[in-house]
Amino acid sequence: MDESMLSLGKPITINTMIPKSFWELKVDVNGYKTKEGSELATQAVKGRSFELLEIPEKPSSSRIKVRLLEDGYICWLQFKDIENLAFSIDSWEAYSLSKTEINRRLPKVLNWVEKASRNTNQYLWGGTIGPDFDCSGLIQSAFASQQIWLPRDSYQQENFCRSITFELNSLDKIICGDLIFFGTKTRCTHVGIYKGKGLYWHSSGRVKGRNGIGIDELKPNGKNIISAYYLSKLRSIGRVESSYDGSIQP
Repeated sequence: MDESMLSLGKPITINTMIPKSFWELKVDVNGYKTKEGSELATQAVKGRSFELLEIPEKPSSSRIKVRLLEDGYICWLQFKDIENLAFSIDSWEAYSLSKTEINRRLPKVLNWVEKASRNTNQYLWGGTIGPDFDCSGLIQSAFASQQIWLPRDSYQQENFCRSITFELNSLDKIICGDLIFFGTKTRCTHVGIYKGKGLYWHSSGRVKGRNGIGIDELKPNGKNIISAYYLSKLRSIGRVESSYDGSIQP
């Protein structure tokens, strides 16, 4: 099918798929890391949009390669999961917000995380829909609840934020809603969100974590084993000052 023949609002089918076309999801879907593997890379909630990048020879029994437009994330969707459940759109534009407007929305971002923490949940690699999340999926979804988009992975989120200088013995420069990044000296591998009074929320794994959303503290010489472990991995503090434009991240 020629791209000019694809009318707006048309459902995605084997016959309507065109490379570089834009679509809006009407259903929650899983996004996989590879064309055939079982590893979950991310999830996309109903209402998100994607660009179709690659069409397999037999799409009915395969996955299609897409770029999720809000965060530029590339993954593979199972075609059977979205057949007739995504509809064509002519374009997509990033949602722009000022620093002032983002700061005004931070209390609702934090309220969203608190509510998510009260649901029965466990850590899910690739989880962004809930009730189960991975670390960066929790953060991305919390901000997205207020139409503030962040990149998908923790190291991308660290690069996106403005770095905040701080000292553990004096946390007065950190504000509620700042992001806390953990990992090695060379790469960020984990993220949480500052709650206030030295505490932060994060979704951590089964090994050396809480297997889901929990609260830990930025307290030197603290007695909590999990908090102490993550504190030893602390890399940086970042502040969200803009909404992501959806460009592809390295």
